[in-house]
Amino acid sequence: MSAQRIDIQPVKGTRDFYPEDMRRRQWLFEHWRQISRRFGFEEYDACVLENEALYIRKAGDEITGQLYNFEDKGGRRVALRPEMTPTLARMILAKGASLPQPLRWYTIAQCFRYERAQRGRKREHYQWNMDIVGLAHVAAEVELMSAQAAFLEAVGLQPESIAFKVSHRGILQHHLAGLGIDGERFAAVCVIVDKHDKIGPEATATLLAEQGVDAATATAILQLLSVRGIDALAETVSDDNPGLADLRELLNLAEAAGIADRMTIDCSVVRGLSYYTGTVWECFDASGEVPRAVAGGGRYDALLQHLGGEATPMVGFGFGDVVILDLLEGRGLLPADDKGIDEVVYPLSADEFAAATRLAAARRADGQRVCVDYSQRRFKHVIARAEADGASRLLILGAAEVAKGIYKERSLSTREEREQPLPS
Repeated sequence: MSAQRIDIQPVKGTRDFYPEDMRRRQWLFEHWRQISRRFGFEEYDACVLENEALYIRKAGDEITGQLYNFEDKGGRRVALRPEMTPTLARMILAKGASLPQPLRWYTIAQCFRYERAQRGRKREHYQWNMDIVGLAHVAAEVELMSAQAAFLEAVGLQPESIAFKVSHRGILQHHLAGLGIDGERFAAVCVIVDKHDKIGPEATATLLAEQGVDAATATAILQLLSVRGIDALAETVSDDNPGLADLRELLNLAEAAGIADRMTIDCSVVRGLSYYTGTVWECFDASGEVPRAVAGGGRYDALLQHLGGEATPMVGFGFGDVVILDLLEGRGLLPADDKGIDEVVYPLSADEFAAATRLAAARRADGQRVCVDYSQRRFKHVIARAEADGASRLLILGAAEVAKGIYKERSLSTREEREQPLPS
């Protein structure tokens, strides 16, 4: 009976991470961690499996239909997390008043969404989140955008190559309240208009009509979405619009932070999640080569209240690994592959294996990253592999060397050799 043949490809929309992929991933993650620590943030984490109810929202968020959800063997409805923010909110509610605020937390979380896999989007991805809890002022938003800008510069992207498009849910909310659209209806409208850039104005108007928005109101919404710049916004909305004041203060602080030149007030930015309440923003490749947002964020002061707690100022961003790695690869900004090996110990035969093992142990104790080549292959093959692995030195052990109590250290860059004493 022949063995059953299995599908050797990863599940559609997911990835395998071979060692070279892991080195690239860890390089990215370490940049994220360095920036987070530089800004004084603490790292947290949680299980990828969550209660399904955490993600079910009445506003019709697209994410609700993208859940990997199921009933476990105990009859509980659970889901693989599609995003980290609700988990953060749950964790904060669990600790209550014992957590001193403001909190500055970050995480790098794997998330799952059942959606159409395409360039820049998969069904699983890792996401860097930074969140500030307990600070109502837009200084929090500027701090988070500054962290994003610092990361982008750290990986080699020049300031002019990334554009921050910034808006405010309060702009649209205040404007639409005057047109009779508020509460849950407003949240549903936000989910629709977030698709505006993808589906166009006609399709957006059609979806708005399905929500009971008349043609005149739909036209007013689309006109507001077309506004660009703080001056144009001030001419469009009333002076008592709370979002206008917030955006003016945000631009003032962004100037102090040195990132204002990368920002554009763009009212088409809404963000699709219904829990956003204030500032929202997205980062884009300024060249337009990557049409999808590189990252996005926003303020969500009502999320804890929605989950049964007290309304609390909260703002954060999500920064996925897929789009940024594609962008960096296209710009030639990813690091050269380095396996992290300093030295290769080469015993010429099995008789020298014990001496090679002792030598490797001693060199590792000295802080060197050492691999022992036990293959007994020909010398030229061992050198070729050591060079391919990025090693700097080859430590050669034959019977003659062991008998003399030495090994030969060969530089793989200069080919020079010198004798060194074996460790006792």
